[in-house]
Amino acid sequence: MITGFAIACFVFSGLAGTYRLLVGPDLADRIIALDVTLISLMGAITVDAVRRGDESNLILLVVLAIVGFTATAAASRFLVHAAQKGMAR
Repeated sequence: MITGFAIACFVFSGLAGTYRLLVGPDLADRIIALDVTLISLMGAITVDAVRRGDESNLILLVVLAIVGFTATAAASRFLVHAAQKGMAR
């Protein structure tokens, strides 16, 4: 029962992050929304893995964490570089 509630909360936060990703007024807002969406997906996968007692999808969490970190770091460097050049909005 508690796992169903946790997954529902992760789905809600993932949908809120997706909304901000699509509507976000600025690139920085979209980067943070992408992180929120990925972390919500990772949380839902974790809760589902614990509920089922299955460890097979846990490697997916590692891959999502690496992709999320790399995307955030690259986009942040782009924003810093664009701000220094005066190109940021």
